[in-house]
Amino acid sequence: MFQRLTLLLTATLLSCSAFASGELNVYSSRQEQLIAPLIEQFSKQTGIVVNVVTGKDDALIERLRIEGRNSPADLLWTADAGRLHRAKSQGLLQPIESEVLEAVIPAHLRDADQQWFGLTTRARPIMYARDRVDPAELSTYEALADPKWKRRICVRSSDNIYNQSLVAAMIEHLGEERTEAWTRGLVANFARPPAGGDREQISAVAAGVCDIAIANTYYLGGMLKSPNAADRQAAEKVAVFWPNQDGTGTHVNITGAGVTKAARNRDNAIRLIEFMVSDEAQQWYAEGNSEYPVKAGVEWSEVLKRWGEFKADELPMNVLGENNAAALRLMDRAGWK
Repeated sequence: MFQRLTLLLTATLLSCSAFASGELNVYSSRQEQLIAPLIEQFSKQTGIVVNVVTGKDDALIERLRIEGRNSPADLLWTADAGRLHRAKSQGLLQPIESEVLEAVIPAHLRDADQQWFGLTTRARPIMYARDRVDPAELSTYEALADPKWKRRICVRSSDNIYNQSLVAAMIEHLGEERTEAWTRGLVANFARPPAGGDREQISAVAAGVCDIAIANTYYLGGMLKSPNAADRQAAEKVAVFWPNQDGTGTHVNITGAGVTKAARNRDNAIRLIEFMVSDEAQQWYAEGNSEYPVKAGVEWSEVLKRWGEFKADELPMNVLGENNAAALRLMDRAGWK
């Protein structure tokens, strides 16, 4: 029997009928086009009707907190381990028991208490202007504090969770004192005050505003496949450099999901997470959004292959959330706006 997929784009509460045993209610920060095809396929395979509320990550977490035990949401699906840690620390998630998830997802890409699991990984390397930077000059994140890069670096603001998680990882590897010194050096090398998202940093490199950017690879992938010719042209002027290959590895983060504390449809929520680590779903994300699979053996897209293989930092994702407050204080002291 044909099953429906309901995408709710408003902030209204889901109706009580959504608690039926054959349904599943999801709060997701993932864009509609990155959810609908996979959820439709999941519904076809399982007969489970999936209702989705989309919104900003932090707003969805706050909504869960306010709703408390009365929340209709069964699953929180969001980006960045720092945000998932925030949801866990507020008591909004519950442990998940799944042999499938434990077998497929590496330990460092899931919560130590099994309250959330990574579904895809995102790398945050150095991106540089092909015509102005010799990649032989590049080496590590730490080296970006060298004065030779003065007025040559673009990166988004310190209120961005991706940068907070990068600094949180640096704190774990270097300690707060060394990380603060690095952050001050990095800020001194900014070509301009932080503005815009990762795409804007990449475009700024292409336009000659700066020579280097720190950005997530999936943004570059999106620009390379964009229907907008200007985006494609800008992306072609920028190359990826994998930093810290002789040490800790390039910083990575995740998209992930957890079952809410208030879940009425807990088993269905777990089934969706397990579906998301199937070969089919993992490859779809690699092709559709240039994200790296968490499951070993899944073929990368041509865009991901283009950038080459790299050593990824295997720091436990929990640490990014645990060090977030320290990272924020440090970035503020360093003058990272």
